[in-house]
Amino acid sequence: MNDNTLMIRLGDLVEQAPKRRRARISAREAFRNLWPLARVWRLRLALAAFCLLVSSACDVAVVAVFSYVTDHVLTKGDLGLVWVPAVLWLGLAAVEGLATFAGNYTLSWVGENFLRRLRDRTFHHLQQLSPDFFESRPTGDLVERLTSDVDAIEGLVVTTPVTLFTCAANAVFFACAALYVRWDLALLTFAAAPLFWLAARVFSKRIRSASREERDGNGALTAAIEESLANMTLVQAYNRQDTQGAKVHRESVAWMGAVIRQYRLSYAYGPLATLVETVCLLSVIVAGAWEVASGRLTLGGLLAFSAYLGYLYPQIQSLGSVQLSLASSTAAAERVLEILETRPSVRDPQAPSRSGRATSAAAAPPSAAAPGPRARGVLSFDRVGFTYPGTRRPILDDVSFTAWPGQLVLIAGPSGAGKSTVAKLLLRLYDPTTGTVLLDGRDIAGLPLSRLRDTVTLVPQETMVFDASIGENIAYGRPGASVEQIRRAAAGADLEAFVDSLPDGYDTPVGPRGRLLSGGQRQRLAIARALVRDTPVLVLDEPTTGLDEASAARVMGPLQRLMADRTTFLITHDTRLAEQADAFLSVEHGGLVVPAALGLRGRV
Repeated sequence: MNDNTLMIRLGDLVEQAPKRRRARISAREAFRNLWPLARVWRLRLALAAFCLLVSSACDVAVVAVFSYVTDHVLTKGDLGLVWVPAVLWLGLAAVEGLATFAGNYTLSWVGENFLRRLRDRTFHHLQQLSPDFFESRPTGDLVERLTSDVDAIEGLVVTTPVTLFTCAANAVFFACAALYVRWDLALLTFAAAPLFWLAARVFSKRIRSASREERDGNGALTAAIEESLANMTLVQAYNRQDTQGAKVHRESVAWMGAVIRQYRLSYAYGPLATLVETVCLLSVIVAGAWEVASGRLTLGGLLAFSAYLGYLYPQIQSLGSVQLSLASSTAAAERVLEILETRPSVRDPQAPSRSGRATSAAAAPPSAAAPGPRARGVLSFDRVGFTYPGTRRPILDDVSFTAWPGQLVLIAGPSGAGKSTVAKLLLRLYDPTTGTVLLDGRDIAGLPLSRLRDTVTLVPQETMVFDASIGENIAYGRPGASVEQIRRAAAGADLEAFVDSLPDGYDTPVGPRGRLLSGGQRQRLAIARALVRDTPVLVLDEPTTGLDEASAARVMGPLQRLMADRTTFLITHDTRLAEQADAFLSVEHGGLVVPAALGLRGRV
């Protein structure tokens, strides 16, 4: 990389617009945005709420039975009267147990299915976003949003609405029961209820801020750990373990501080609510004892009244606690909605639906997505210009050329000059800022993305291998490929003899990132994956980079077979491959130098 290129890169970094964090939203707005994912199970949620209400009604009835036993059995000493209430009590306990099980199980079932659906939707949306989104965000932070943040949202959308409804209904049940026993004492004790709500409101604002800090800190910590582990060879080779350890420690301390603050606020609310509840209950017991001594209240009535308040105050306290859990869940929802509300820079073309509205190809019926005839592979750039998002300096400017099937078009130039940008535009990872990219004379912006990307095969500079078997890695290029097709692709990539020498053959695992294979073997596996795709357009990005002379020579034959009869774009500095090129696009001094015979022109 020369000094001028370095200056351009640094200039682009300075010109990038700062990332904007999503504005804070209310719990109601977060619920409204995410509820559609859970709406399909609304009848199950209603069933769960009903079962939990039945459980609470059983508690009310049990307290009434206990009051009857106290006044008519224990006080009078008539054991003959105990059998009917005993059987009734046992029946109520059985119904309560069944209702509690059914309600909690149904609620958990809906919650887990909602989490699965939300995580699938978020991950699917992530896969539609352009490369610059991932280049500007740590992978570890995105992982945290897909895991712990999504988990926290379940309470906001599923558990909390049911909890609010059942707690409010339960509070009404027990309040009415207490009023029935002694309305004057009940009204006196109800005066403390607003204290729970006021305390929860004060604490929830602070907990929400702490929760956002905790989740951001958790994402940063995970990102630091992921980065260190992914580059462990370099860390050890450069003896920078202390540096990476210090970085992880700093993120861990910042995260711990937010967690401690969150715990401090949460744990402070609980004892405060318990103190208020205890004062109220003691007041009732003292006042009730006076009433019993005066003969205006029976012992069973006092015990029943105290029991109803003992059930009532936890429901009121739970209503206050919901505000605290909502604060944490809303903070998580903000981070997930940041992803879901990021618009893909490239979208499928709009197609008219039966209703006349425009719908994306992804939402079209299966027949609309049926594969069309195989493309010829004639690719043209018509006065294409491109500027990366967040920068002002164009990478491509007024570039035009046409490449035909069977041609090898070589693209060369210094690093950072825009060579790989051509590949990204061909695959519609980005759309041109100006101009048009054409496939067989048709603007690729009008093609479904799936069809376009089934026409173009990319062999990236970094050989990407999955932690799976050799056969599965080859078949990744063509889902449903037969064993014969996989073997034929391996043979074409000069990989068959090596695979046959392995005890497990094509079932041999390659390990994480293909660590059990050499660099040349990984590259030939990537070529086999491209061969099995059998597409008319091929993009090779530095296919021999990182290989020694012998390994590079070994992949030359497979590369030539791969390029045969295809429209091939080759990004390389390897002069051996340059000698075979039919067209040469060279980036020199900021210009694009091409043969006049092809009519290629432009600036980079």
